[in-house]
Amino acid sequence: MTNPTEHEILVVDDERAVRYSFGMLLQASGYRVSSAADGFDALLQLKRHVPDIVLSDLNMPQMSGFEFLSVVRRRFPQVSVIAMSGAYHSGDAVPGGVIADAFYAKGQSDPQTLLRIVTELIQTSAVHAVDHERESAPVWIPRNGHDSHGVPYVVLTCTDCLRSFPLSVPTVDLQKIQETPCLFCPNTVRYIIDFSLAIASPQPGKEQIPNIRRRAAKKGA
Repeated sequence: MTNPTEHEILVVDDERAVRYSFGMLLQASGYRVSSAADGFDALLQLKRHVPDIVLSDLNMPQMSGFEFLSVVRRRFPQVSVIAMSGAYHSGDAVPGGVIADAFYAKGQSDPQTLLRIVTELIQTSAVHAVDHERESAPVWIPRNGHDSHGVPYVVLTCTDCLRSFPLSVPTVDLQKIQETPCLFCPNTVRYIIDFSLAIASPQPGKEQIPNIRRRAAKKGA
């Protein structure tokens, strides 16, 4: 059986109350916890220290959770990641286009569900790390606008040669990993068009956060 004190979890959410509440819940279960206010803050922390698990909201300013988790997968493939949001109704299933090992429905699932997910990911972390190394994560890119003919386009940067090139996207499947050959080298670029602005994650209700705090306090008693 794993010892929770041997594992660290980074909680990433732009809502301070959410970071505090989930931090209390995880600490009460014996985990070491650090927190970050957004994706950029989290990446700075990851440069200094790499946790076992990253728990990240999807709808955040500055850098969306979609893009942040994709960067984590490419740069830190040994880290297991949990995406969380209140904007989906898919239960524990990871929504399409989300680069994560597990999903927690914030505000809809019992906090004990999160603890179960964390335990399962720690137990299977070695398997996930191998899977992450096997297939590169897609890059998240913003919509760039329309060309002179009104056709939507994006600008891709090849992950091998680092050269950028425009790509017309007359039809866009917002939740599907897409591929296109690089115009300059033999590499195939895997990408997802960032639709985070179209995802409205509801703010946590007043009852939700105290409920998590009460559960954490009770477990730590």
